[in-house]
Amino acid sequence: MNHPVVVGVDGSRAGMTAAWWAAREAAVRRLPLLLFHSWTTQPLNVPIAQQAHNKQRYGHEVLQRAEAELLHRYGDLSLTTKLVSDPAAQALVDLSKDTALLVLGSRGHGSLASFLLGSISLHVLGLAQCPTVTVRAGDPAAEAGWGHAAVPDGGEIVVGVQEPGPAADPLLEFAFTSAQLHGARVHAVHALPVSAVVHQHAMAAGLTFGRYEAEERIRLTATLAPWREKFPDVPVAEMVTTGPAGQVLLSAATHGQLVVVGRRGHPSRLTWKLGPVAHAALHHAPCPVAVIPHA
Repeated sequence: MNHPVVVGVDGSRAGMTAAWWAAREAAVRRLPLLLFHSWTTQPLNVPIAQQAHNKQRYGHEVLQRAEAELLHRYGDLSLTTKLVSDPAAQALVDLSKDTALLVLGSRGHGSLASFLLGSISLHVLGLAQCPTVTVRAGDPAAEAGWGHAAVPDGGEIVVGVQEPGPAADPLLEFAFTSAQLHGARVHAVHALPVSAVVHQHAMAAGLTFGRYEAEERIRLTATLAPWREKFPDVPVAEMVTTGPAGQVLLSAATHGQLVVVGRRGHPSRLTWKLGPVAHAALHHAPCPVAVIPHA
């Protein structure tokens, strides 16, 4: 059984933009799409009375509207809806166990305002067991359903490789698969710490700075090698440079189609933490951002 692409909708433009992006991704990946709404966790500006039956009715209407719009464009898409009473954050985390891809909406640049509340998106991004993508309202690549022309496939999938080696494999698998599906190239970015720290690392390893940098390039190339072999038709660009990892990644993502970053798994379902690179991408990247859990 194919696990679905799941997207949260709440009637806002941000949620619907995410739904359009998710529908296109589900169609390309040939996966079913599940539209999700929590009627107990609705936006504060929902123009309805607070009685439970009105909230449920609003949730049904949101799902029906979104379903009709998506099926109008993707008529052969396998689409189902799910209205729940559980808090949105926990329900989405629970769904992530059997989900291929989870998609969340974000209201705009400068803050991670989710399709519901910023804290909900952060909670889900920090604990989801599957790749999770945030899509901003206004993203031209996703807003075909809002009267914008769809952006054609192509461009770059920018992936931040913080630590070359096996830990990067889940990120690279997602990046290469996405690139193949969309006719894009993979741009793998590895940032070395700022100069003073690099020199300390190099000296501790008995290397000159130049040799240390060369060794890191070799490590990145070796990490990418099996993925190049598995996806021979996907063009690949590599970049190793010195600087703050978040800034380096954002600079590379200026014209990216998707940014892919990692997030370490956590032993507890009650605690989560996103690193500074993931935060930088989620707050400032000009395109959708995929957060991939890894060991």
